[in-house]
Amino acid sequence: MSDASIQPQAQIGEAGFGDYFALLKPRVMSLVVFTAFVGLMAAPVPVHPMIGFCAILFIAVGGGASGALNMWWDSDIDRIMRRTRNRPIPSGRVERGEALGLGIALSGFSVVMLALAANILAGALLAFTIFFYVVVYSMWLKRSTPQNIVIGGLAGAFPPLIGWVAATGEMAIEPWLMVALTFMWTPPHFWALALFMRSDYDDAGVPMLTVTHGRRATRIHILVYTVLLAALAVGMGFTSIGGPVYLAVAVVLNLLFLLGALRIARRDEADSEADNFAVERRFFKLSLLYLFLHFGAILAEAMLKPWGLGGWA
Repeated sequence: MSDASIQPQAQIGEAGFGDYFALLKPRVMSLVVFTAFVGLMAAPVPVHPMIGFCAILFIAVGGGASGALNMWWDSDIDRIMRRTRNRPIPSGRVERGEALGLGIALSGFSVVMLALAANILAGALLAFTIFFYVVVYSMWLKRSTPQNIVIGGLAGAFPPLIGWVAATGEMAIEPWLMVALTFMWTPPHFWALALFMRSDYDDAGVPMLTVTHGRRATRIHILVYTVLLAALAVGMGFTSIGGPVYLAVAVVLNLLFLLGALRIARRDEADSEADNFAVERRFFKLSLLYLFLHFGAILAEAMLKPWGLGGWA
């Protein structure tokens, strides 16, 4: 690793509130909060507003704790990758020990408080999610297998299940469908990012699929997962959490997503270098909207049901 690949570090002790907040990965947290909120609102039982607010708050804190622990563990490779080298730890604004302490403290706080505010099962699911993201994904899978993002994506898929369980106190098939939607969306979303950020993963020694199997294989994987994802997403429109609004959104979005995956699959190395991965970038940007709009449609169906308008009934 050359010195040129590492930015000069700032003086330790210059951290402000924004730096500690950045440790919590607020953009990732926003997805956690939204999908958990949809899971809570789609549940078939009314939830007291204060309990609902506390549940979402503590799920968000748990998601932030996972982010802090991930940044603590990955600070060495974050320092190498262009996309992450300005994060609080590699830039030198926050010490690794501070991130570790913050992550552990917030993990314990969020799990205990969710169990007290909602129920023990919801707290246990949050604890498992934090463990899976930090230990199974960050510490084990990420640096050991090209299937890292496939298996590890399960951690980011659990929030709607936690929200549902916080409301009902029990499991059901509907939140697991929402988990499956997020789980199947994760690989094409991150592999599209890896296609135009491949040098980062090469430099950091992370065995992303683009590094171990090449770009062509990655493009085929994106197409296969997108086909499976589209079947799942559209099929959910005919379940109890779906309905006409959701189905219309799902059909349009998945047609666009399939077209984007087909364009990626047809690329070759020369084309990708020539246009600076424009096709992959467009697909990645669409994938950012994809999950939010699907969950937004599930939320719309849930909000319409009390008026007799949501779902197929």
